Amino acid sequence: MLDTGGGIVKALPLLGDDPFFVLNGDSFWLDGKEPALERLRAAWVESDMDCLLLLSALDRTIGYSGNGDFTIDAGGRLARRGPKDEDALVYIGCHLVHPRLFGGAPQGKFSMNLLWDKAIAQGRLHGIVHDGLWLHVGTPETIPLAEAALAGSMAYND
Repeated sequence: MLDTGGGIVKALPLLGDDPFFVLNGDSFWLDGKEPALERLRAAWVESDMDCLLLLSALDRTIGYSGNGDFTIDAGGRLARRGPKDEDALVYIGCHLVHPRLFGGAPQGKFSMNLLWDKAIAQGRLHGIVHDGLWLHVGTPETIPLAEAALAGSMAYND
């Protein structure tokens, strides 16, 4: 009802003054060599960023049919994907964010995209590329795809 941004604004008084993780409920991932949340925590640079997104290359996603969301520079700064960016990365439903990003945020329903665009303009939206597999299960049609990928992953790891 409030979308992610509005929900976080409502919860901010309970979250404290330190950066916190936000996870979407319609996706999950299989970790690569290191757990993704630990990689995000290790990549956080307080002085340089307000938000750090977990991203995936398109060929490491299951159940996602878009063209990606962001491009990333050598320093980890993000920009919105342009129409000709074929190597765009997709946001995979997990980020680490500092409460300061919500200064001046609207009350009520709004998408985090509003604040991410603000952070992009200030050079403070960063990302890291996930080294595992991301599974989007936001529609009933994507659930069998995720189940098949998990079955294949389990067979591979046995």
